[in-house]
Amino acid sequence: MRAVIQRVSEASVRIAGETVGAIGPGMMVLVCAMQGDTPAAADRLAARVARLRIFKDEAGKMNRSILDTGGAVLAVSQFTLAADTSRGNRPGFSAAADPETGAALYERFKAALRAEGLRVEQGRFGADMQVALVNDGPVTIWLEA
Repeated sequence: MRAVIQRVSEASVRIAGETVGAIGPGMMVLVCAMQGDTPAAADRLAARVARLRIFKDEAGKMNRSILDTGGAVLAVSQFTLAADTSRGNRPGFSAAADPETGAALYERFKAALRAEGLRVEQGRFGADMQVALVNDGPVTIWLEA
């Protein structure tokens, strides 16, 4: 699985004009299931996200995790993280998991984050979403599990 994590002071996702998920300080996580990914990969990615030390400590160093800060996570499925642009200007997405598998792994990822004790807000798998965020830092990290 792949994820892009952004440290945010706030983030939200809207669908058809309705806010379906919103957080204050925490992490915006765009997540993509890739072909061959398993539930174990979703669990590993969630554990890595939960322990990723991208929040400032008292000395101003990135030394604290979302678990340490009590922040929330906004998890949004984004199959475009599987984009392959090696063959020209139009990206291909054949490396992404099929929609049924992708949806199941997205649900597993969110459940694993919740099992870590995190508050998780979400988008809707496969929906046309409008995502807004205020990137704090800016801090943006790319992970694979």
